[in-house]
Amino acid sequence: MSEAVVSAAMAALAAGGGLALRRSWRARGQEGRGWKAGGWLLLVAACLLGSAKLGTMRGLFTGLTIASVVVLAVVASGIVVRDPLRAGRSKSLAPEPLDRKPSWWRSTLRWLLAGPIGMIAAMAVGIFWSVWTGGTEQTRLVIGGMLVPVIWGAAMAWTLADNRILRATAVLAGVAVLGFGLSILKGFG
Repeated sequence: MSEAVVSAAMAALAAGGGLALRRSWRARGQEGRGWKAGGWLLLVAACLLGSAKLGTMRGLFTGLTIASVVVLAVVASGIVVRDPLRAGRSKSLAPEPLDRKPSWWRSTLRWLLAGPIGMIAAMAVGIFWSVWTGGTEQTRLVIGGMLVPVIWGAAMAWTLADNRILRATAVLAGVAVLGFGLSILKGFG
């Protein structure tokens, strides 16, 4: 089978999977579960087909890429643009964050979460990646190091935008403890 035929078959399977998942999200109850299972099975089949016909890693990468693009197209095909003024909303498309009462402990905790605690959690994820993934040591260390600023920025944005500060505290502390703990258990070896 040529690569073009395999790619077209993967795209068809991914489109079917995306449409089935969209149907499951709109359905209720037992019917939605069947569509969800079928959609995921089709997406996995698209990746496995690529892996079987194009080689393990190359086919898996191709299958994941094609499936992602096709499912994104399925999602984008259902976009509905609404006039914000007719829907009774304000003129702004971006809603304002909820007004919070300022308090010194919340402000201090937010600062700590966005700064040092978020950095510690990001470092835990980067070290976890470097320890637990396969490949050469240099590649693992570079990718783990590149993950740290991205995850730290995401943690910073999330903690500053989230109104539930204690949830953010629990998640970041849990990520730091799990990341470092699992990395210590395995070691870099």
